[in-house]
Amino acid sequence: MKSLVLTISMLLVAAAGMGKDIKTVVFTTTPQMHCDKCEKKVKDNIRFERGVKKIVTSIDDQTVTIQYDADKTTPAKIEAGFGKFGYKARVVKPGEKIKRNPDEVCPNM
Repeated sequence: MKSLVLTISMLLVAAAGMGKDIKTVVFTTTPQMHCDKCEKKVKDNIRFERGVKKIVTSIDDQTVTIQYDADKTTPAKIEAGFGKFGYKARVVKPGEKIKRNPDEVCPNM
């Protein structure tokens, strides 16, 4: 009986994990990220958007890479989430390189 319950439990956990549709989207932001405070602001705020699973930021590349559950959100909804904390975002096209804007002043300093 214990082995039957254990087997059923394992199957339920495996089935729940298989149903997720995890996708990745890459954004760039305006204002650009200039420092650790900028990265922290982005990560600390966008993590609360529904369906967001993982966030990786890069100041050098000016990108925010987000893994998300496509059953719970879309890139458009995540993009709109940036506006909640004063940023704009747009999806980066594959192979696109983002140039840093040397005239922009860091808003978090």
